[in-house]
Amino acid sequence: MTEVLRIALTVASAFEASGLRYLVGGSLASSFAGEPRSTLDIDFVIELPENRIVELAARLGDDFYFEAEDARRAVRAGSCVNAIHQPTGIKVDLFVAHSSLDARQLNRRRRIRVGARPEEQLFIYTPEDIVLQKLRWYRLGGESSDRQWRDIMGVLIAQGDRLDRAYLAHEAGLLGVTDLWERATGAAGGRSG
Repeated sequence: MTEVLRIALTVASAFEASGLRYLVGGSLASSFAGEPRSTLDIDFVIELPENRIVELAARLGDDFYFEAEDARRAVRAGSCVNAIHQPTGIKVDLFVAHSSLDARQLNRRRRIRVGARPEEQLFIYTPEDIVLQKLRWYRLGGESSDRQWRDIMGVLIAQGDRLDRAYLAHEAGLLGVTDLWERATGAAGGRSG
């Protein structure tokens, strides 16, 4: 098991012990649904009520640098706060769920086994929601990130006909990325399967 996965499981355990819903996103999630690639940070989407921040900080423990006041600001703004795993320097980004899209995707999340032991499991985005988030970030980044596009292609090709394309087309419209969705499906073309 990689260090990144071990830390992701540690953080997820703190979330679950605190009764907080979460899902893993970013490159780690796209690696499970598409083309695996290394990453040095971990992205989570989390439902984090302000009154649970102190408990979460305690459950993360001394191995993590986690500022409660930064977390409060992130909750109020619906933004992101970091936790740094001090022994390794691995950064954990906690994106506070605040939109209807976040709620829908948290409801659709799936639990997968990521290690040798049955209890080594994480909640991650569905493959469709990984594609949608990657399309969104690709657009927000000025459509210039080769890594984001490669992650999108990796999921489309690996998942092929298993993807719910009607859901993807509908949600892409809501996110304003229909043109990117159409470009991605065209580029994936006959390479899916």
